[in-house]
Amino acid sequence: MTISKGQPLRHREATWRYLREEVFDLLVIGGGINGAGVARDAVLRGMSVALIERGDFAIGTSSRSSKLIHGGVRYLEQGDIALVLEACRERDLLRTRIAPHIVRAQPFVFPLYEDDDLSPWRLRAGLTLYDLLAGFRNVHAHRMLSPEEVERLEPALLADGLVGGAHYYDCWTDDARLTLETALAARSGGAAVLNHAEVIALEKDSAGRLAAARVRDRLQGRTTRVRARVFVNTSGPWLDRVRRLDDAGAPPRLRLTKGVHAVFDRRRVGNRHAVVIRGVDGRVMFVIPWQNHTLAGTTDTFYDDDPERVRADDEDIEYILAAVNRAFPNAALGRDDIISTYAGLRPLVAPEDELDESDISREDAIFESPAGLISLGGGKLTTHRRVAEHIVDLAARRIGRRAGRCRTDHVPLPGAAGIVPGPALEEPPSSYEEHLRSRYGGVAPEVAALVRGDASLRERLTTDLPDLRVEVVHAVEHEMAMTLEDVLLRRLHVHLRSRGRGVEAAPVAADLMAACLDWSREERDRQLAAYLEMVR
Repeated sequence: MTISKGQPLRHREATWRYLREEVFDLLVIGGGINGAGVARDAVLRGMSVALIERGDFAIGTSSRSSKLIHGGVRYLEQGDIALVLEACRERDLLRTRIAPHIVRAQPFVFPLYEDDDLSPWRLRAGLTLYDLLAGFRNVHAHRMLSPEEVERLEPALLADGLVGGAHYYDCWTDDARLTLETALAARSGGAAVLNHAEVIALEKDSAGRLAAARVRDRLQGRTTRVRARVFVNTSGPWLDRVRRLDDAGAPPRLRLTKGVHAVFDRRRVGNRHAVVIRGVDGRVMFVIPWQNHTLAGTTDTFYDDDPERVRADDEDIEYILAAVNRAFPNAALGRDDIISTYAGLRPLVAPEDELDESDISREDAIFESPAGLISLGGGKLTTHRRVAEHIVDLAARRIGRRAGRCRTDHVPLPGAAGIVPGPALEEPPSSYEEHLRSRYGGVAPEVAALVRGDASLRERLTTDLPDLRVEVVHAVEHEMAMTLEDVLLRRLHVHLRSRGRGVEAAPVAADLMAACLDWSREERDRQLAAYLEMVR
């Protein structure tokens, strides 16, 4: 096996030294999509940047979304025209220019029934406005459907009471990979990027301004002091926790809501496209094709427990099953049909008055402490680039330097090279080469090159998925994966899509990672045990 043993560790050591020795323009705390976006924007403007993530990139909200890049059709009902306009513009940039390899056009069917509050003319008006706000740059304009056309497109849908519907487009994405590639782009631009490293304290100078952070390497237990001119808090659900490192008395600013999704075999559900469905309370939900799988969600309920403990509970699961079975009555899904579930938290800015979960604004909010900590509340996958631009503009003013203009609206991610915009993949790729290209885009040849000299790396990790052994090696050598969970959850999604939850793949992946990271037998066994316990 041709594996450069120890190379990822040497890179991590070099990053650790850089963190200790440099005085950075920006220290970004939190490696979700917003933190990665801030780091990428800043390095493209010539700023020195450190990006610190306490777990793995996209470990929280950024890997637990509906896998959609969307303009926000449902926000039109709430009157958030400005939000929809910005989201439509950002969706088009991601699909056509920045990340066409992992942001792909996804057709939606929106059925209407006799008992719906939404009438056909209101749906037509809303989707016409949606097209207008997108500047007619979407894949196709929407079209209204007769009941017969809805049944032809989605024959498994409930037919009783169907009065018509609509066909429109948004986009599908691999949310964890979009986040990871954004962080990797920041690193390739010169940022010091480190996962599994936690900011445990913030230090101030004699004037009371933030000057340094104490950072602990959670893999090795060591600590160092990282100096910076501006500190940016993009830690999502942990936002208030980081704010209290700056000011122990800082009042909470977040109101967390929980969103739960369930993954099914698509043949059991029967959907051909993404379909808008309704929960038992009338809330808009989606069933979304994910190759051979269907992703159903999301719920929206207040959450006030520890973000580390967020899980799908019985009530969440019953809500999703009821919604999918109502929309697709022949599916008759039960708990045994669920392949996996996952839960994420929306870090929404707390309202002044108590509201229903779905009434809280989805707008982002940027606020600054007296000591200079810039914090982001809210934020969405679709609009992360624009939010990052605002934050870097503010950071440049605080530093007092003239930074270049934002370039992220036209500089693509590395995997976008040579990729033209296309539709979401409705079936798994049929060949080894197509599989790599569908996940890595223009970087696929670099992944394939790792196979040379060891044909066994072309073998699958598990019998029911197309994921390959070579992808484990690539994740460690080139994508900063440091734990078995990093690979099987966020780099490859084996944990979400395999009925065995990756148990079959875990020993093989652990052996491959052990060779790359020079693990002892004890560490290899510890990693495997930790993964199996997480699955249990």
